[in-house]
Amino acid sequence: MKNIPIILLIPTAVTLLIACNDNGDKADGYGNFEAIEITISAENTGKLIAFNIDEGAVLEQHQQIGTIDTIPLHLKKEQLLVQKEVITSKSKGVLSQINVLQAKLRTANINKVRTENLIKDNAGTQKQLDDVNGEIAVLKNSIRSVEIQNAPVVNELRGIDIQLLQIDDQIQKSKIVNPVNGTVLTKYAEPNEIVSFGKPLYKIADLSTMDLRVYVSETQLASVAIGQTVTVKIDDQEGMKSYDGIVSWIASEAEFTPKIIQTKEERVALVYAVKIQVKNDGSLKIGMPAEMWLNSKN
Repeated sequence: MKNIPIILLIPTAVTLLIACNDNGDKADGYGNFEAIEITISAENTGKLIAFNIDEGAVLEQHQQIGTIDTIPLHLKKEQLLVQKEVITSKSKGVLSQINVLQAKLRTANINKVRTENLIKDNAGTQKQLDDVNGEIAVLKNSIRSVEIQNAPVVNELRGIDIQLLQIDDQIQKSKIVNPVNGTVLTKYAEPNEIVSFGKPLYKIADLSTMDLRVYVSETQLASVAIGQTVTVKIDDQEGMKSYDGIVSWIASEAEFTPKIIQTKEERVALVYAVKIQVKNDGSLKIGMPAEMWLNSKN
């Protein structure tokens, strides 16, 4: 019976100890890290003859990492070049006719000037001038007729030139060139696979700077501003690890609290999303939870 009061006092003492150690300090926001993920897709169709990347590899912008087979495109280009030579030879025959007619037209214009001078000197007749004008009109009509006959040939040559430019563009796009600096998150294809236009090849994200998306209440919004420096904390083996962060974006409209990070009672509250840029030292990962602390509170 004497031990009963002691046993009853032990829970009470523990409760008081916990209450004394709890200072009520809480972070100003909770969220998860995210990054802009870009899915790189094939811009041509064919066999993937080279694709030298691995998941986790760090790639540089404009770095060529693979190639899609271009042999069919080169063969088609050679075929178009042969067609262009054949059509060009036909066009040269038509152009030679035009050159002959234009030379005759120049001679007829010279004769016209001479005839007009003879008439002024009363050494020529109007009939001679009419004959020269008639010859000039016939030559002009002949040139116009030949030009009309040559128009389809010219248009065909232009069409081939456009097709050649399209093939050159496809050949260039057969080179898989990484568009941004970043780390390969996921690889969707392997060498020797047949890929089609638009097929995803890999996903990449720049992890050098991460974005922490947190949600703050309307009462906290007045304490947060774009460009403001805050403290970001993540769980570490020795407790909490701190980073300097900069507020880069604040939502213009409120939304309901995301249920994945809040209790059921708090889901009905309206909050504002905030993005904080944090320089990554290699420890930060996409989806990792973190806390935001306003420096004024620290």
